[in-house]
Amino acid sequence: MNQQAHGGNLAWAAALAGCSPSAILDFSASISPLGPPSSVISAIVSQFDNLRNYPDPNYSELRLALSHFHQLPVEWILPGNGSAELLTLVGRDLSALAATVLLTPAFGDYYRTLAAYNATVLEFPLDLTTGERRQEEGADSVIRGEIKTVTDQPFPLLHFPIPEGCGLLLNNPHNPTGKLFVRDSLVPLLERFAVVVVDEAFMDFLPPEQEQSLLGLVQEYANLVILRSLTKFYSLPGLRLGYAIAHPDRLSRWQSWRDPWPVNNLAAAAAIAAIQDQDFQAQTWQWLPTARNHLFHGLAGISGLQPQPSAANFFLVESQHPTSDLQQKLLQQHQILIRDCLSFKELGDRFFRVAVRSQSDNQRLITALKAVLSA
Repeated sequence: MNQQAHGGNLAWAAALAGCSPSAILDFSASISPLGPPSSVISAIVSQFDNLRNYPDPNYSELRLALSHFHQLPVEWILPGNGSAELLTLVGRDLSALAATVLLTPAFGDYYRTLAAYNATVLEFPLDLTTGERRQEEGADSVIRGEIKTVTDQPFPLLHFPIPEGCGLLLNNPHNPTGKLFVRDSLVPLLERFAVVVVDEAFMDFLPPEQEQSLLGLVQEYANLVILRSLTKFYSLPGLRLGYAIAHPDRLSRWQSWRDPWPVNNLAAAAAIAAIQDQDFQAQTWQWLPTARNHLFHGLAGISGLQPQPSAANFFLVESQHPTSDLQQKLLQQHQILIRDCLSFKELGDRFFRVAVRSQSDNQRLITALKAVLSA
């Protein structure tokens, strides 16, 4: 069985480890270990009888809930079957431009959607060096000052000549590095690019006083598109739900391109319950810094590993050992799955990515890494 480019491929991992998928401890997919919230489960159960009915083609109730959540007009919101479906619509829009700029390493689905419509791609590399200063700093100071630490560099594209009529597709926080770009550093890009698509799939993990979303500018710039996902924060990858926020004219065009009823009744009800669950949101914001700090400390204390500071719920880790071999040994000896970075051509076999999980799970990973690397 071939491994897929995405994380979370438990069938592949279980075949390699010789166990059932349920026995795999999955660090490869950046999903919160706290969910799904009980409110979401209750909402899903309440909709079982509604499975005999087609979804509302306009998703009026869901869009109204999202409208209240983000304080935006309903017309500016389009639910989708996960961010993947919305990225496909993005790719069709971007293919009409002269080229699309990607910051590399870039999420593999960006290449998929752009290639599907024969879009021209321009790649600009991010600086992947961690630096001695960060290595010498304690993880406490890194995490406490993560906004400054992760975003104190000028935005990479500001000093590069960009051809006229290009689009920009980026994620913030960035995947797979975890870098967080300051909102003010992104604003000038809205004047330089014909279309700017910001994938904010991991922005929910930042509490309101730290998040750097461009949602507040979407009504000022018709060329701005923001993508959001409920998969990671609310632990719903199997349900498939995301949404786009953009000018109504753009969203109407997208609506005319796609299949009817992309969001099922269970997913729509789950989304409404999720965004209204303020207790779960607060619990996540309280949990993540401590768990992330513990995992950063543990990884940084292992010889040959160098995690990069992250504003998200995952770490990109540089390794002096081939990570594909490390991944295989962790699976076969400890039934633990990490995300290799072979699908990121800039990273290859020198990096792996791990999600932040519970403290006991994080400690199990750290112990297993020490055992494998010292053998």
